[in-house]
Amino acid sequence: MARPTTKADLLIAADSQYKKLMELIQSMSEEEISTPFNFEADLKKKEAHWNRDKNIRDVLIHLYEWHNLLINWVSANRVGDDKPFLPEPYNWKTYGKMNVEFWEKHQSASQIKAEKMLEKSHVEVIKIIDSFTDEELFTKKYFPWTGTSSLGSYCISATSSHYDWAIKKLKAHIKNVKALNS
Repeated sequence: MARPTTKADLLIAADSQYKKLMELIQSMSEEEISTPFNFEADLKKKEAHWNRDKNIRDVLIHLYEWHNLLINWVSANRVGDDKPFLPEPYNWKTYGKMNVEFWEKHQSASQIKAEKMLEKSHVEVIKIIDSFTDEELFTKKYFPWTGTSSLGSYCISATSSHYDWAIKKLKAHIKNVKALNS
């Protein structure tokens, strides 16, 4: 799917990727759902998230928390409360620690709860996206609080691109589970 360049394309991409993610989860076998993630054998999977997330819930919570980052950032800046996207003390070099804190915070949540939380935050993000014009979403530096980027770029990252990341991760897990059984 091409990177969205209009509000309509962004809304379609966000909803379609979200739907694909949820359909993938619904299609998973009980074994695929209950088997903990293990990507240690794949030396290409070096990023921290491959070791951090142990199950579907962890992936969904990650998406939910990044939705909340977007929601809180847009909501604050819209009313003149100048806030960076990443909360203090994090920055783009240290946000991995924040992701681990998100992971730790939700270890007692069930997968069902995580699905409901993500569904609610997805709907809220869609409403936020829909409240802006094409120009507001896709003009770089339109808002001073987006820096050199566009608001749409942040929205894409928090929705369709992030859902694609989750889909790839779950597909890699499914492949691993199938390999264990062959």
